[in-house]
Amino acid sequence: MNKERYKEITNEIVPKEDKLKNGITAFIVGGFVGLLGQIIVSVLEGNFDVTHKDATSIMIIILIFIASLCTALGFFDNLVSKAKAGLIVPITGFAHAMTSSMIDYKKEGLITGIGANAFKLTGSVILYGVVSAYIFGIIRYLFFGG
Repeated sequence: MNKERYKEITNEIVPKEDKLKNGITAFIVGGFVGLLGQIIVSVLEGNFDVTHKDATSIMIIILIFIASLCTALGFFDNLVSKAKAGLIVPITGFAHAMTSSMIDYKKEGLITGIGANAFKLTGSVILYGVVSAYIFGIIRYLFFGG
C-alpha cells in the first residue's frame, strides 16, 4: 500500500474534529480555571489577611494540588477529554504531566522510578521557559534599559 492510499483510508476512519467547538470549550474552561484562581486569591486576601503576592503563590500551589490529586485519583484525563486545552494549557496541565509521569513509573521505586521520571514530560517546558526568559530579559535590558 502506498502512502497516499494509506492517508485516504486513515482520513475516512479518523473522526473529524470540530475545531470551533473545541476552541470555545477550551476558552470557557480555561477562563473558569482563571476565575477559580482569582476567587482563591480574593478569599485569601479578604479572609486570611494575606498579601496579594503571597495569595497568588498560594493559589498556584492549590491549583497544582487539585490537578495532581485529580490525576492521582484517575479522572483528570476524562476531564481533559471534555474540556480540551482549557485544562492542559494552564498550570494544571503542567501539574498533570508531572504527576502522571511519576505515577507511571512508581513501581520502579522512589529514585529510579519517580525521581528519574518526574520531569520526563515537563522538562522541555522548563528548559524552553528558562531559555525564553533569558532571551527576553536580554532584549528588555538592551532596548528598554533594564
